[in-house]
Amino acid sequence: MEYTELKELIQGRRSIRKFADRPVSHEDIRELIDCARYAPSDTNSQTWEFVVVTNQDKIREIEKMTWGELHRRAEEAEQRGLSREARLLLKSFGPYATAFADAPALIVCLATPYQSKFRERIFDPIGLVNDEVWREEGIKSSCLASMNLMLAAHARGLATCPMTGPVLLAEKPLCEYLGIEESKQVNMVIALGYPSETPGKLARKEVDEILTIVS
Repeated sequence: MEYTELKELIQGRRSIRKFADRPVSHEDIRELIDCARYAPSDTNSQTWEFVVVTNQDKIREIEKMTWGELHRRAEEAEQRGLSREARLLLKSFGPYATAFADAPALIVCLATPYQSKFRERIFDPIGLVNDEVWREEGIKSSCLASMNLMLAAHARGLATCPMTGPVLLAEKPLCEYLGIEESKQVNMVIALGYPSETPGKLARKEVDEILTIVS
């Protein structure tokens, strides 16, 4: 692939929240995961796993538990006198947090515990860092794999939308519902399907705003 083709692929990807009523094949899903697993990871620890839900009833149940947590948080805010914020949570954030409801597939991206020969033989014996840092290392690598997956989906004619709302609100009931072990952390969920909308290109910060070159 030429650089210009790759840049066009990257810049052409959009977060899609409206999907066609068309299933995603198991072959497509396996291809995307195949691309995801070639992401780089700290000491090749490959701290990622993916649970893909294609049952519409189960996807809507996950939406329901997310809305349940949204309403609970809104009620708590109301009790603290934050009525305006509570309304905004439900009206503005809620639809973004649950935009996966009509997707034909929902990918739950997991970060698995960071394990490597370096941690076992060197890092842990000397107490290099605390456990929370290793937890973050798993998330970082899982994020890289998730980006691989989303670019591969775009190249394959599929659309995705990464969301952290269900993670922020309902990670525990989500894990219980899907039988995910406590040692694994939900990184994000990604709605997957064929697009039924074509969003415009959103403004991006200029390169000079985000780049510092140290010579």
